[in-house]
Amino acid sequence: MEELYLPGCNITEFPEFIKYRRNVASIDLSNNKIKGQVPDWLWTLPKLSDVNLSNNSLTGYNGSFKAYHGSQILSVDLRSNCFQGPVFIPTKSILYFLGSKNNFTGEIPRSLCELRSLYVLDLSDNNLHGSVPWCLETQMSYLFDLNLRNNMLSGHLPEIFMNAKNLGSLDVSYNRIEGQLPASLIGCSALEVLNVGRNRINNMFPFHLNSLQKLQVLVLSSNKFHGTLHNADGAFFGFPDLKIIDVSHNDFLGTLPSDFFVNWTVMSSERDYNMEPEYIRNTRTYRYYTSLILTSKGVSMEMDQVLTIYTSIDFSGNKLHGQIPDSIGLLKELRNLNMSINSFTSHIPYSLANLTNLESLDLSQNKISGEIPTQLGALSSLEWINVSHNQLVGSIPQGTQFQRQNCSSYEGNPGLNGHSLKDVCGDIKATTPPQPEQEEQEEQEEEKPLSWIAVCLGIALGVVFGLATGYIVASYKNQWFMNTFGPKQARGHQNVLQPVFKK
Repeated sequence: MEELYLPGCNITEFPEFIKYRRNVASIDLSNNKIKGQVPDWLWTLPKLSDVNLSNNSLTGYNGSFKAYHGSQILSVDLRSNCFQGPVFIPTKSILYFLGSKNNFTGEIPRSLCELRSLYVLDLSDNNLHGSVPWCLETQMSYLFDLNLRNNMLSGHLPEIFMNAKNLGSLDVSYNRIEGQLPASLIGCSALEVLNVGRNRINNMFPFHLNSLQKLQVLVLSSNKFHGTLHNADGAFFGFPDLKIIDVSHNDFLGTLPSDFFVNWTVMSSERDYNMEPEYIRNTRTYRYYTSLILTSKGVSMEMDQVLTIYTSIDFSGNKLHGQIPDSIGLLKELRNLNMSINSFTSHIPYSLANLTNLESLDLSQNKISGEIPTQLGALSSLEWINVSHNQLVGSIPQGTQFQRQNCSSYEGNPGLNGHSLKDVCGDIKATTPPQPEQEEQEEQEEEKPLSWIAVCLGIALGVVFGLATGYIVASYKNQWFMNTFGPKQARGHQNVLQPVFKK
C-alpha cells in the first residue's frame, strides 16, 4: 500500500493498521470524527510524504515533541482540529505546514527557521502570541504564502522581506502588531496579497510599494494610518493589477484628485483569465491564499476566489472630503464601492452609471447634496444601496433595485421626497415618532379614566362618612330622648328615624 484515502468516512479512531504499512507515502484522513492524539509512530513511516488530518477533533500529539530527522514528510495539513499547546514541527523536511483553526498557544516556534525550505506556512486562527521571529528571514527566499491572521501577535513586523522574491501573499491581519510597515517589503516582487488590517500600525500610506507590479489585494483597514491617499504629484499611480483596496477606519484625510482612479488598469477593463499564458494560470491556481474578510453590502464576510473574480474599494471611516472623483466611472469591473463615514460633499458622480458590474454602493454618513442620478436606476447588478444621512434632495430613481431597498437606506435626508420614496418607505408620517402635542393629548386621555375613578371613590367615601355620621347622631339623639321622655316616647321617635337608615 502506497496511498490511503479515507476522507469523510465517519472514522472515530486513528487507524492503527497504518503503522505496519511501511510503503505508504500519502495518507488522507480528513473530514472524519477522529478524536484524541496523533500517534508518534506516524512520523516515523520511512516513505511518508503527505499527511492530511484536517477537519477532525484531534487534540494533540502522543509522544515527545522532537523532530524526526530521518523522515521525508513534505506536507502536513492539521487545519480545523482541536490541537492545543505549542506548534509541533515533526520533521525538518516539511515544505507545507497548515495548522489554521486550532487552539495552538505559545510563540511561533523557532524550529520553523531550521527547516530545509518552507513554501507555505498557515498558522491563522489560533492563540499564538509574541512577535514574528526574525529568524524566519532564512525561509523568505522559499516562502510563497505566509498566513498568521487572527492570533495575538504583537511587536513590530521585522525587516525580513528583502529576499522574499517568491512571496505571493502575506497576511498578519487581526493581531496587535505596532510600528510601521517594513521597508523591506519592496523586495517582495511577486507579492499579490498584502493584508495588515486590524492591527495598531502607525504609518503613512505605503507609496513606496508601487514597485510591486503584481499586487492585487491591499488591506490596511482599522489601523492608525494617516496622511493623504495621493503622493506629492497629486495622482495615485502604480499597482496596475490592484483589484481590492481596503483602507477603511484609519485617519486618512484630504481630497481625492479628479484623476485619482485613472491608472487602475485591472478594474477599468474586462479581463479574460483564460487568455493568460498557461504558466501564469498555473501559478494562480497553485496559490494557497484564496479567501479574504471584507465588508460588502453592509456586513463583514469571508470572500472566496478573491484573486480571480472580486473587485472592491473601501475608503470608509476616514476624514476624506471634497468631491468623489468622476474618474471612479472608469472602473467598469468594480463590484463593491464603500465611501461611507467621511465628509464628502458635492453631488453623487453621474459617472457611477458606467459601473455596470457594481453590486454594492455605500455613500452613507457624508455631506453629499443634490439628487440621486436617475441613470443609476439602470444598474441591474446593483443589489445593495445606502445613501442615508446626507443632504440629498428630490426623488429616488425608479429602478427596481432602488425600490426594493430598506427604508433605512434613505433616512437622514430630509430633502428626499416624492412618490418613489413613499413606495419604498410607505406612509412616512405613520412611521414618525409621536409629536409632543400628540404625546400630551395621549397622556391626558390616559389620565381621564384615572380622574373618574378618583371622583367615584371620593363620592363613595363621602356617602359612607355621611351615613356613619348620621348613624352616630341618630343614636345620640335616641339616647337623649330615652333619658328625657322615657322609653315609650323614645320608641316612637326611633320608628320615625328607622326608614331613613334603611334607605
